[in-house]
Amino acid sequence: MDTPNSLRNSLGEAQLTLEWADGEQQQISHTRLRGACPCSQCKSARLRGVISMVDEGVRLERIALQGYGVQLVFSDGHERGIYPWEYLRELGGMLMASRMKPIR
Repeated sequence: MDTPNSLRNSLGEAQLTLEWADGEQQQISHTRLRGACPCSQCKSARLRGVISMVDEGVRLERIALQGYGVQLVFSDGHERGIYPWEYLRELGGMLMASRMKPIR
């Protein structure tokens, strides 16, 4: 299982930084993490096409290790999602890829 070497939560910058064993470093905003919550309730809403706006002021308040990932607790009270390591890696990779696309 690919697990990060370190996790750093910055409330001031509102982002979670993950450092992986291969040296890759990813930064994911708290807003993006909350909007991509993998819990069944949030997944179901996304599959139905319901787009919930995430308040830009939402913050990641607590991280609880779950072995295969982390449970993230947000300032809006949401705490149902457990984010597997693989999902976090993919989420961070998607963000990096979107930043690297050329502007036309």
